Amino acid sequence: MDALLWTALPYVTIAVFVLGHYWRYRYDKFGWTTRSSQLYESRLLRVGSPLFHFGVLVVLLGHIGGLVIPERWTDAAGIGEDAYRAAAVVLGGIAGFCTLAGLAILIYRRRTVGPVFSATTRNDKLMYAVLTLVIVLGLAATAAANAAAGGYDYRLTVSPWFRSVFYLRPKAELMDGVPVLYQAHALSALVLFCIWPFTRLVHVLTAPVGYLTRPYIVYRSRDERLGEAAPRRGWQQAP
Repeated sequence: MDALLWTALPYVTIAVFVLGHYWRYRYDKFGWTTRSSQLYESRLLRVGSPLFHFGVLVVLLGHIGGLVIPERWTDAAGIGEDAYRAAAVVLGGIAGFCTLAGLAILIYRRRTVGPVFSATTRNDKLMYAVLTLVIVLGLAATAAANAAAGGYDYRLTVSPWFRSVFYLRPKAELMDGVPVLYQAHALSALVLFCIWPFTRLVHVLTAPVGYLTRPYIVYRSRDERLGEAAPRRGWQQAP
């Protein structure tokens, strides 16, 4: 089971993530969009969208720092374990709460605003469910391990396992003894990355590069005098 979950599944996830995006871009290029619903409702969107996007950006940066940067590097930089854990709990907790609050507002908006709900697909519902699960499990793991249990240094187990997958030398044994919430959080994240290419999340990998080189759009009136003369009525002849 450990070999299946912590060795095979990560590589299946990577393959689905990469090939899925290739397939989506090749055969559904015009569907590569967030399907914006701002025209239907903007009041809740103005609150929920910034909360979610800025929160998830901080969470993502925190995960990159915690999983990619080895602990010995932060120790060499003079950042001790206690300081790192305190920053992770405080900043990660605030960012996670903002992300969850923003996501809750967006889900509420999507469920209660008729036109937005009508434009919601099954993939959207699955994506929201898995994304919520990932965030809730992450917050629960942070609270349970660091606040209630006195701290858990995942950089000695989860982080080396994560890096070993990309070194092509997976060390599934490192995940033995990892708290259940951390394992559930990691597995739910793998599921999220598996469905990623087939949802609106593909817009994360989109950058408006073509905007920098496209020609200007020039708008001209068909009649230079348009708007200057009163409109003609009935059979009145043009001057």
